Amino acid sequence: MSQGWRIKLLGLTLILLVAPASQAQQEPIWPPMLEVEHVLVQTSLYTRHFDPQPDHNNQQELIGIELHNPQRWLAGGARFLNSFDQETFYLYVGREFPFWEPTDNVTVRAKLSAGLLHGYRGEYQDNIPFNRYGTAPAALPSVGLSWGRFETDLIVFGAAGAMVIGGIRF
Repeated sequence: MSQGWRIKLLGLTLILLVAPASQAQQEPIWPPMLEVEHVLVQTSLYTRHFDPQPDHNNQQELIGIELHNPQRWLAGGARFLNSFDQETFYLYVGREFPFWEPTDNVTVRAKLSAGLLHGYRGEYQDNIPFNRYGTAPAALPSVGLSWGRFETDLIVFGAAGAMVIGGIRF
């Protein structure tokens, strides 16, 4: 994927994240309530590197869990195999931003999460910025769809690639 397309994809993601923030909220969003509205259990469905290399792994085997509150704040963790087949963990907080509800049961939304990524080691330690002792800060934008109890997201992980994940709400 060319650099121009990466910049356009990042720009579109930022627009989708900023636009909902301007909408009026019925509930105050700060400080976040310490109440769990639902739990989301997720797994990876498809991964694509923008510039594939022979040593890239596209089978992430991701398993993740997110706790969501009524104000759309979330906290979560995921375990997966990184691009170099190393066991990796991502612990994060974030928020989702609904921007279109075509029906009562379907919502199109964006999410932004930020946290710590641990697992890029050895010769691959420098493949993610600010990695020290195998742990680095990370921020992941996504665009997704929820339909009843089911959710799916397209996550862009930096300039390296994108992943589709799916999950079920409880």
